[in-house]
Amino acid sequence: MKTEYEIASFASFQTELTRFFLAYKSALQEVETKINILQEEFKLIHEYNPIEHVSTRMKSPKSILAKIMKRGIHPSLEAIRENIRDIAGARITCSFVEDIYKVSAMLQAQHDIEIVEIKDYIANPKDNGYQSLHLIIKVPIFMSDRMAKVYTEIQIRTIAMDFWASLEHKIYYKYNKEVPEHIRIELKEAALQAAELDRKMERLNKEINILKENEAEPPMLDSPIAHLAKYLTQLPPHQ
Repeated sequence: MKTEYEIASFASFQTELTRFFLAYKSALQEVETKINILQEEFKLIHEYNPIEHVSTRMKSPKSILAKIMKRGIHPSLEAIRENIRDIAGARITCSFVEDIYKVSAMLQAQHDIEIVEIKDYIANPKDNGYQSLHLIIKVPIFMSDRMAKVYTEIQIRTIAMDFWASLEHKIYYKYNKEVPEHIRIELKEAALQAAELDRKMERLNKEINILKENEAEPPMLDSPIAHLAKYLTQLPPHQ
């Protein structure tokens, strides 16, 4: 039979484990709220919304265990908390590459977000062709008896980058063995083609914006109504 000490220790560990995962869940909710507010602002105030789609995920206990074994991390909650920084993750999909950096700058400007690390795989793609901007941040979470800053990873990428990364992931995980060299080469070529598509679409978007500006209606200040309003404001006050 288990002793009272063993039962108490297990109950204490269970509570800490619950707190552990709750903190990451709460961090994701905080990040998602921040992104949703930006989206709502762009919809209501600005003419263009750079955020196409947002998704969130948390690593499963199985994935966390596999990662600590692979990296030789001590199997304690504290060691996992400090060394595995992508347990909570959010992914933002943007229309164009320039939107990625705009959204990143807006998130970095929020005073309660602590930027830990920025990994720019757009300026410096991975060897396999992967492109994305990764932000490792700390988000403050307030619980009943404590405040914790929780690591969260935010990945920001274009639709083309996301399309390539999702399919590359499926191809690799479908094939449990070493992927043949010719397939790796073709996947990298596909990544380069996706990057070229991004550049082409961004160039076309800029051209459309220039045409739109040139074809815009004259400002209201030059309209007859504007002149009338200006004339009325200059009349002496009615005695």
